[in-house]
Amino acid sequence: MRVQTLLIGSLAASALGAAVGSSSCKCFPGDKCWPSDNEWKSLNSSVNGRLIKTVPLGSPCHDPTYDGEECQYLQSQWQSPGIHMDSSSSIMAPWFANQSCDPFQPQSSPCTLGNYVRYAVDVRTTSDIVNTINFARNNNIRLVIRNTGHDYNGRSTGAGALSIWTHHLKDIAFKDYNANGYKGKAVTIGAGVQGFDVLAAGNKAGYVVVGGECPTVGLAGGYTQGGGHSALSSSFGLSAQNTLEFQVVTADSGLVTASREKNSDLFWALNGGGGGNWGVVVSMTVKAFPDTKIGAGTLGFFTSNNDQATFYEGIEAFHSKLPAMVDAGSMVVYYFTNTFFQIAPLTAYNKTKEEVQAIMKPFVLALNDLGINYTVGYDQASSYYDHYDKYFGPLPVGNIQVGIAQYGGRLIPRDTIVNNNAALMETAKSIVGQGVTWIGVGTNVAPFSNPDTQAVLPAWKKTLVHATLTTPWSFTAPWSDMLSLQNLMTEKIMPEIEAVTPGSGAYMNEADFRQPRFQQEFFGSNYAKLLSIKKKWDKNGFFYALNAVGSEQWSVGSDGKMCKAN
Repeated sequence: MRVQTLLIGSLAASALGAAVGSSSCKCFPGDKCWPSDNEWKSLNSSVNGRLIKTVPLGSPCHDPTYDGEECQYLQSQWQSPGIHMDSSSSIMAPWFANQSCDPFQPQSSPCTLGNYVRYAVDVRTTSDIVNTINFARNNNIRLVIRNTGHDYNGRSTGAGALSIWTHHLKDIAFKDYNANGYKGKAVTIGAGVQGFDVLAAGNKAGYVVVGGECPTVGLAGGYTQGGGHSALSSSFGLSAQNTLEFQVVTADSGLVTASREKNSDLFWALNGGGGGNWGVVVSMTVKAFPDTKIGAGTLGFFTSNNDQATFYEGIEAFHSKLPAMVDAGSMVVYYFTNTFFQIAPLTAYNKTKEEVQAIMKPFVLALNDLGINYTVGYDQASSYYDHYDKYFGPLPVGNIQVGIAQYGGRLIPRDTIVNNNAALMETAKSIVGQGVTWIGVGTNVAPFSNPDTQAVLPAWKKTLVHATLTTPWSFTAPWSDMLSLQNLMTEKIMPEIEAVTPGSGAYMNEADFRQPRFQQEFFGSNYAKLLSIKKKWDKNGFFYALNAVGSEQWSVGSDGKMCKAN
């Protein structure tokens, strides 16, 4: 029997916990202030029996609840997002799971809650959200917001926390829209809608929506609120550049509309100012675009049949041709290490196979001139859904594994590639030579930039490549090895890439969670304005996320307890 969560049965209501005095720390399990069983039962009644007490997903692999068959299943699925996204507590970033209860630790090792949330409310209505916020505020308990647990930076979990789990807010409605400076097709999606949900609905309705390259990522949470790049970004921009309005429950439990015309400051902050920090988004309305043919291209080469120096010359040639590729309307996902390079894939909205071949031709000719052995392919799909299913699928879960890497990231300016490509390549060679995989997203979102309505990191406007830099994660290696790799990222890899891209920044959703100067690197010149908006809408810092705007006022100890910073 698969053990995931324990649903607490509905019981008679009693008064919610009274407001706690001004403590410098959030109330933590074991503290005298921690709510009694009756108070938790009261919350459960107020949310229609939807309170879930966390039982870690990996518990069948540990005594005294060991189940060999179930444990084997968990081990086989642990690196798939599917098993985590339907849990109210499991998270996909192993660093933040902290080995407290994963299926790869010894059966005899204790299964503890560690950094997992203590409780979650499976919200289905706005009143569920309001009642959960009130309970957390009145009892001085840390609150987190979660949909799928995809967050690489630990923003959707926290020791001793109560979670608002938005996963089942799945409404999708395409509509004609005429407000907030936009007239056209739009779609309103619930906070629990994931990429594969809107892909299927859009395919049926004949429209496409900007969403991530991993189909299990939720759209309305940290993805859009952090910016949100997409295979469609060269055609339509980032997700945060396509929003029309949000329905949000704020720290004072009020439900508000945030748009260009209503609460425009909150709307601005939600468009790129970071997830989990401004309020609980109930729904989001974004632009929708006609579905059409999609062109695709793939290409790869390896050191196994190419000289090492020539191999790197091929990658340098790719970067030199990339500006023209994205300017022609394509978005390019590519990977390389010190042994292979792969485009997987180039996506071109409303373009034919022949047009893709023309887009890639200058790069192919450059490889021919270098004498590089490569494989190349061109393709065309009749719909975005079919293209996505082939190259980012199979749907619904997709082909991106979780729990396999630790992350750093950098936005590479177009100017760096155009005018300093050789120096960038020398840096890239050094980085991949240290065991790092470079995952690049080549795109141009500058035409969609609007600083009046978007808090998107300004560096995106000058960006040609978002480079995600990864080191491998092992569930069976000593924790000290993983710590060493994390230190490598923070102390050596990131300074190298920053040195060749001065004044740029990092895409906060795919970055080093220990990034120094996160205020500048994740938010840039927007930080001061964002902080003033945070103080207006959440003056007591009720919403908190790691490296979020205003997070400096809090400190989280090694035991997970959250206290006001000195």
